[in-house]
Amino acid sequence: MSQPDSVTDPTHAAGPLAGIRVLDLSRFIAGPYCAMLLGDMGADVVKIEPPGRGENSRGFAPFVEGESLYTMVFNRNKRSVALDLRSDAGKESLRALLAHADVLVENYVPGTLEKMGFGWDTLQAINPRLILTRISGFGQSGPLASKPCFDVIAQSMSGLMDITGDPDDKPTMAGTYVVDYSTGLYATIGTLGALQARTRTGRGQVVDVALLDSAMSMLMTAIPEQMLLGRTMTRHGNRDRYTAPANTFPTRDGAWVHFAAVGDAMFAVLAQAMGRADLAQDARYRDAAARMENAVSLEAEVEGWTRTLDAASLLDLLQRLGLPCARVARVSDLVQDERLMHGERLITMQHPTAGAVPMQGFTVRFGDSPMRLRHPPPLLGQHTEEVLREWLGEPAGRRE
Repeated sequence: MSQPDSVTDPTHAAGPLAGIRVLDLSRFIAGPYCAMLLGDMGADVVKIEPPGRGENSRGFAPFVEGESLYTMVFNRNKRSVALDLRSDAGKESLRALLAHADVLVENYVPGTLEKMGFGWDTLQAINPRLILTRISGFGQSGPLASKPCFDVIAQSMSGLMDITGDPDDKPTMAGTYVVDYSTGLYATIGTLGALQARTRTGRGQVVDVALLDSAMSMLMTAIPEQMLLGRTMTRHGNRDRYTAPANTFPTRDGAWVHFAAVGDAMFAVLAQAMGRADLAQDARYRDAAARMENAVSLEAEVEGWTRTLDAASLLDLLQRLGLPCARVARVSDLVQDERLMHGERLITMQHPTAGAVPMQGFTVRFGDSPMRLRHPPPLLGQHTEEVLREWLGEPAGRRE
């Protein structure tokens, strides 16, 4: 598995955030993912961790050579500084670093940063240009602010879980931490907006992002439908909410293929290919509204046909017809498909302990200032002396 030159070439153009300094006090996914994205774009990201144990996720399986893969996929392009923020010396070091930082990312329970002696008023006094990106479950204020929250809790409370899964089965969480990821993305967007605003005002500001808000942002039309029309959106399985047939269908060789016939013309083409041109004239299926009303019987017709074909033949036919379609891939299929791995969707880093570790690549392409893998995920405290020397001009020697 090789990396594209644009990922590793140290002479390549600097990233768009080159020169921006970020302190990452966050844990788990949303905060570390936000800080990692800033690092991918060229920012100098310093991860502050407790000495001895490090960030919580360093103890999460699976492990390679004793190092957590979970930690690795959220912490590339960062350097690690070990500071005991419960001690006066550690707080003094953090205060000194904050004076030179552009962004502070944290996801403590609201109020924790203030108890540590680093509330917003204090941070502004230390560095008026600092941007404080705060990630929490329910926001920094309100009746739920102090409650603990994880991705699946936000999925549950937002209604996102109730619109996911089979209609005849229990509500289902997404297959990945979709709320954590989206919150990290919103936090990144907010941070970039605050940096842009600072170019006009010269002052930093607070960026407040919450998991519940992120989850609710993905509800499509559910809220206005409920409040204006009295309709409660719920689970549809893999069936599309607005067109039919559009679902995941089984094939003769045991695979699954998802495809959609959108609009009357496309449905007529599909019916012809099925050898059932009569379906397009059937009153139950003659227009989009009728097909949605009779989606169950229509899907039964389509499934009877897809079960007579293997996946490769079905996909070839659907592609020739111009229908959007895809085989449902397992991760084991994904990593072996050179078409899907094209470009920088997969990169390989050289970790100091774990060796060569492949991971998801960069999702944004910049024409003149591309993302690069400048640092593999750091060992705990690996860069303490280096960062204190670079940021603060201190001689070698660790302050905790």
